[in-house]
Amino acid sequence: MIGGDRVHANANRLTTDYGGHVSQDVKGGLRDSRSADAGPPAPLAGPRPPRDTVERNVEALLHGPAKYTLCEAARKAGLEPESARKFWLSMGFPSLQDESLPRFRDYDVEAMRAHAKALASGDFTDETLASLNRAQSHMSDRLVLWQHEVLVEYARTELGLDGISARYWVLDNIKDYQDYLRAHMEYSWHRHMAALLRRSETEVAQMELLDAENAQLLRAFGFIDMVAFTNRSNELGSAEFIHLIEEFDYTCRDIIYAAGARVVKTIGDAFLYIADDLVTGAEVSTGIVQALRNIEGMLPVRASLVWGGVVSRFGDIFGPKVNLASRLVDVADSGAVLTDKDTAGILRNLRLGRYTLVPAGSPTLQGFGKIDAVELRRMPTA
Repeated sequence: MIGGDRVHANANRLTTDYGGHVSQDVKGGLRDSRSADAGPPAPLAGPRPPRDTVERNVEALLHGPAKYTLCEAARKAGLEPESARKFWLSMGFPSLQDESLPRFRDYDVEAMRAHAKALASGDFTDETLASLNRAQSHMSDRLVLWQHEVLVEYARTELGLDGISARYWVLDNIKDYQDYLRAHMEYSWHRHMAALLRRSETEVAQMELLDAENAQLLRAFGFIDMVAFTNRSNELGSAEFIHLIEEFDYTCRDIIYAAGARVVKTIGDAFLYIADDLVTGAEVSTGIVQALRNIEGMLPVRASLVWGGVVSRFGDIFGPKVNLASRLVDVADSGAVLTDKDTAGILRNLRLGRYTLVPAGSPTLQGFGKIDAVELRRMPTA
């Protein structure tokens, strides 16, 4: 449960604080309740959280009010205005239409000053810093959106609010969660960086045996894809749709992480995962297909598994073998895990015993022509 006793204390004041859409009575009942799926609400009669509440939360996050123009902030940070503009854009924020208005705070100046110091140190090039900033801003943007939606869903399901009122509740109460979210983000960064360093040590040892300039990381990877997702999603209400994608997402992530593999990215109704060895890749691909098959109401899925070299960049993986995995999942039957002949040969040599490999025809794949496909099946447990 998110937030514990403090959240429930907040819930007890949800009378008409959030626009009158749904109101939790102090005695636990609902008054003037309106479902988020019942069509557009009537014009709001009750009070919303005042705008100054949101501004107070923003100022708390950014440590004070805006008081500098871009040029003033750049000067205080020791940057040229053009460098400050590039910094701002690399952090994922839009160009300023009117640079004469105060938009920046001391908090922004501190970040710009750190950027200027890093650039002056000679330890980074301008391009390196821009790439690091883009990575950080891209992931932060996705992270805060995810966190926001989790809190909105909490307010809907646990506090009895409709969708609009739940969002008002988050605007008003985000201050109660920001310390936890920030601390957990830092903890997560430390843990994932430590895990990456250990993986990288193994990768470097592997590269020493190869041409270091052209070495690709040998990995197992593949796609998990929901079948007929577009058609089915058009038939679902918003609550059912959210339930479907959450079940899919959580199940995939749980199995990928538990096996020791990693999520590369999600692409709408699909996952791209990667594992350090083929045994783990086989466990992930067959395990996800089997687990999702056992969930009532879940759409059927199909998967691919390929072993080969990849190039890692921008938190993503690239290479012909990645393209092959993408093409294989497109032609896989519902409930099947497809692999290529080379990967199947390695699996046979591993003599795992708990899988069978069945010829799956010779589909013609875009960019690859006709290939020999093989279906990977997990043998039923006794």
